[in-house]
Amino acid sequence: MPTVVEWTAAALGFACVVLTVRQNMWCWPTGLLQVLLYIYVFLSARLYSDMILHVIYVVLQVYGWWAWLHGGKDKGRLQTSWLSGRVRAAWALVIFAGTFTWGFLMARFTDAALPYWDAATTVLSIVAQYLLAHKKIESWVLWIVVDILCVGIYFVKDLHTTMVLYAVFLVLAVMGLKKWTQSTQKQLAAAPA
Repeated sequence: MPTVVEWTAAALGFACVVLTVRQNMWCWPTGLLQVLLYIYVFLSARLYSDMILHVIYVVLQVYGWWAWLHGGKDKGRLQTSWLSGRVRAAWALVIFAGTFTWGFLMARFTDAALPYWDAATTVLSIVAQYLLAHKKIESWVLWIVVDILCVGIYFVKDLHTTMVLYAVFLVLAVMGLKKWTQSTQKQLAAAPA
């Protein structure tokens, strides 16, 4: 049965993604509150891997907040952009290696139900959040993949409320990809030749 803390965390998560799609700086403090609440929720539920992931998210939330404010040109605000092909390939390798390694460890040392699928969503989420902190459009592509995987995982595990939340996140991620792509195209069109 969901608690008030869990419902609050879910509502903050929804608000965080909506604000992120809009490139609103308030996404970071909202997301920080959300992940802090989810640390408590997952600790209470003894879901320690999810709790550890959210501890990592705390660091990434603070980093993202700083990067959006000071990580751009001349320490100004960051602009949306695409990764280069080489960097994209490097991240793909990190995702593959991280998923395989974490999945192997979960399969070998825990009673995880879906170790490799769970590892994939964990590694993809960390990379997506890091890229989001740098306003890389590919972050939304990764979030779309994460959300699709999570919808399937939560369906299989009969976590239907969470499945619906991730289906909503999927729609928001598609919107984020579209809006950030349009924003980048406008920046490129407005740039001096």
